Amino acid sequence: MTRYEPDTPAPLRTPATSKPTSAINVELLRRFAADLEIPSYVLGALPDIRPASPAKVTESTGHQGDDPMRRRTLLAAVPAGLLTRLDHTLAMPTQPTTAAEALGAATQYQRARNLFDAGRLAQLIAALPDLLATAHADTRTHEPAAYAQLTACYTLASESLNKAGVHEASRLTADRAVVFADFAESPLSRTLAARALGIVLRHQAQHSLADEVTLAAVTALEATGLPTPEHMATYALTLCTAAYNAAQAGRREAAASLITEAERAAAGLTVRTLSGHPLALTSAQVTLYRLGIHWSLGDAGAGLHAARGLRPEHFPTPERRARLHTDRARAWAQRGKPAETARALLNAHAEAPAEVRNRPSIRTLANDLVRDHRGTPEVRLLATTLARPGVTR
Repeated sequence: MTRYEPDTPAPLRTPATSKPTSAINVELLRRFAADLEIPSYVLGALPDIRPASPAKVTESTGHQGDDPMRRRTLLAAVPAGLLTRLDHTLAMPTQPTTAAEALGAATQYQRARNLFDAGRLAQLIAALPDLLATAHADTRTHEPAAYAQLTACYTLASESLNKAGVHEASRLTADRAVVFADFAESPLSRTLAARALGIVLRHQAQHSLADEVTLAAVTALEATGLPTPEHMATYALTLCTAAYNAAQAGRREAAASLITEAERAAAGLTVRTLSGHPLALTSAQVTLYRLGIHWSLGDAGAGLHAARGLRPEHFPTPERRARLHTDRARAWAQRGKPAETARALLNAHAEAPAEVRNRPSIRTLANDLVRDHRGTPEVRLLATTLARPGVTR
């Protein structure tokens, strides 16, 4: 993966020759689908394939006004039709298609997880309706394993929608994950579902409830004796989330205590999975949480110092590598360093463009940087990068 170097300007895409277009034409559909990395037949099935108008994005606090369509502009690169289709699936569960049922929930989940790991939110959200329908159909057997799979699907949906700033749908899917986790009879499922709910509650500024939900999950999992590496990794991951929740609420001592315990629990973990699934937590990922915790508490310098040894190769997926860069970008911005902030955002964009373009808080950071520091060469390059209509990978 090529990353930004100060003395190597990124090549600019040659603008396409403009042609008259109708409301729907095949050439526009193919170009739009390619930019979003979505199969054209998915867009063609939607009621609205027009590119979204440029939106001025503000950092999400969980209260975006009363207009749900205004909230959806936060996911500017994902056609509104994809969210409409997902809304319909959540409101009116449907039977899976023959092709989806033949593929199976486990395979669809792994593919969806891979899309998350690659930072391809639009493709992932397009895949969620079929994934949820198949996972629901499998629970007709009433087997705990089927409910564990359904819980994992709803947890992934919540994580994805939360990352995209669609907090109402994220809360709904997290709530369902918590409910179905009880039927799964799995401490790991219960903990990961509660963690997802705690993250949404934090974004909705319900800090006390986020603490209560997440810490209760930590306590319940610890009571199992943490018999396997997967239990220990889940325990450490949820402690990281609890620490970050505490930092966001300004609870400095609690955050420090929780992240220290997470570091102890994660030391020496060698859990392996097929992707960047949370159960593959490593010490490097815990250190990345420490960077975010210091930033949340206003101590960006301490965060950058704590994470000074982290390298992109320490993280297994584009999404996690991009998160390393966006967390550094936030810390550099807090220190008033526009060039360093822009470099970090460019590196994040090189790993997973959606992490910069579609995460509301990061896109706001980028927009503000361009507005206030356009005279900085690195910022000008960032502005050029974000001005391109899309990224084909």
